[in-house]
Amino acid sequence: MAIHPVDERLPFARQSAFALQHVLIMYTGCITVPLVFGAAVGLDRSTVALLISADLLVAGIITIIQSLGVGKVAGVRLPIVCGATFAGLTPMILIAQEYGLQAVYGSMLVGGVVGIALAVPFAKIVRYFPPLVTGVVLTVIGISLIGVAGGLIVGNDPTAPSFADPKNLALAAAVVAIAVGFICLGRGMWTQLGVLIALVIGTVIAIPMGLIDLGGVSGSAWVGIPMPFHFGAPEFPVTAVVAMSIVMAVVFAESTASMLAVSEITGKPLKKADLARGLVADGMSGVLGGIFNAFVDTVFSQNVGAVATTRVYSRYVTATSGAILIVLGLIPRMGEVVAALPDPVVGGVGIILFSTVAVVGINTLRKVDLSDPINTTIAAVSVGIGLLPEFAEGMFERFPSSAQILLGSGITLAAASAFTLNLLFNHTRLGELARSSRESLPESPAVAQSPVTPTGDAHVAITA
Repeated sequence: MAIHPVDERLPFARQSAFALQHVLIMYTGCITVPLVFGAAVGLDRSTVALLISADLLVAGIITIIQSLGVGKVAGVRLPIVCGATFAGLTPMILIAQEYGLQAVYGSMLVGGVVGIALAVPFAKIVRYFPPLVTGVVLTVIGISLIGVAGGLIVGNDPTAPSFADPKNLALAAAVVAIAVGFICLGRGMWTQLGVLIALVIGTVIAIPMGLIDLGGVSGSAWVGIPMPFHFGAPEFPVTAVVAMSIVMAVVFAESTASMLAVSEITGKPLKKADLARGLVADGMSGVLGGIFNAFVDTVFSQNVGAVATTRVYSRYVTATSGAILIVLGLIPRMGEVVAALPDPVVGGVGIILFSTVAVVGINTLRKVDLSDPINTTIAAVSVGIGLLPEFAEGMFERFPSSAQILLGSGITLAAASAFTLNLLFNHTRLGELARSSRESLPESPAVAQSPVTPTGDAHVAITA
């Protein structure tokens, strides 16, 4: 019996080469999350280095679980690479500012447990998270994080001497320009590594500018394991737990779309049980992230693109990528070097990565029938509500501090709005009533040219 390309083992050298390529493609996006989080909550460099090591370690473990599987419990067994998701950044920052880091990782741990418990039910109701919902959420995630990238470039303290320093702005602009040059003018792997190359070149440029301090690197160990519960015993404020549970639902929707894409690319059918096991692994990332002070992981879409481009479908390749990530996570000195990257360089890279997430969301919305005014309204209202906290800072400051964590997160508001409105108008009699009343009205020529096929549902190719 012929072996499916997904289950094929490649020669060691070839398998290792493609595995390293996957790591290089996702590395910048993965480490950007702890860098941005650490800067936003004011952590020192050694603590940020710890977060980076933990981030890579957990990403490697979850990538191996997703690629190889753990019995009938976890892992989708497809060639996918996982890493820290941007979806959790804003809620984590808000929780840290209100309750502290012990609450961040306590709520993440509980959110992961909730995710594991809901993996099977979610796999059965995935149709309630169509492109109309996921597109809105991804768009809001990307746009809302651009301000965080701007803070890294400009600074967050207007009274500081370095605030809006022209040399910082110039360095960030150079990073963006270098990345655009490689992405748009490069060929093959150079295009895929454009952001990473810009990060490296930007760091080199920053050395003579006096923006890099490697003083603490030599004192860090070469080998070490991230210490569980580094910040102390976890705490579980109810509002924080709810916020991270919502993040887990967003991650589920994001990962589901990527797993479906890989299934289609590789020709390996995805059953509901497979999807459920994949979502269990996402939940496990929350549990491990809470224990080791890391982050919730999702399937990285750039690696999905790499699978399609290279046509190398072996899940053993991505399992090897996971092993490489684990090794990187066990080298604390690597974390110290990455933590020393100048804020303007990280901010410049962040602009590209966060904006790309927003554009992916917009592209996802293109799969929706936006000629239907009801779908258009759902998308418009949800994006507007999700972006309100970003453009009207302090609008919820008179609410209880616990409520501000939920209401102050545009991602949470966008997800709740899009899910609720889609449920009401695309899965109940209310939607049928709304559309039937429209059909009874005389059509204008413009309407007649674009007939309504009202559905916001994803075409989910999952077999029982």
